Amino acid sequence: METVNIKELNEKIQRESAFTDMITLEMNKVIVGQKHLVENLLIGLLADGHILLEGVPGLAKTLAINTLASIMDAKFNRIQFTPDLLPADLIGTQIYSQKSEQFQIKKGPIFANFVLADEINRSPAKV
Repeated sequence: METVNIKELNEKIQRESAFTDMITLEMNKVIVGQKHLVENLLIGLLADGHILLEGVPGLAKTLAINTLASIMDAKFNRIQFTPDLLPADLIGTQIYSQKSEQFQIKKGPIFANFVLADEINRSPAKV
């Protein structure tokens, strides 16, 4: 059985996780009083998962995601769900250009590293 040196393991963990401390520090410069939110965002990011943010208006949910995307130099899009939203509004569409006589793809807001879907309960079932 292989023995593990706890001191070496702890040092390796500190080295490998140093970037999370930097992200947390930068997030705390913008987001004040939301330590739990910042920690959960990092957990979701490290776990390569999705995150559901729920709360009353004014708790910096949008600002937190936007700040995290800025820190990581990633693309951020916010989608405001409304009753008249169509699937093409999310994924994009093809637009014909008379100049080039070709279709050009206009990507929707879903093509981003961080997507904030706001007020999903307002969207129609087809979306």
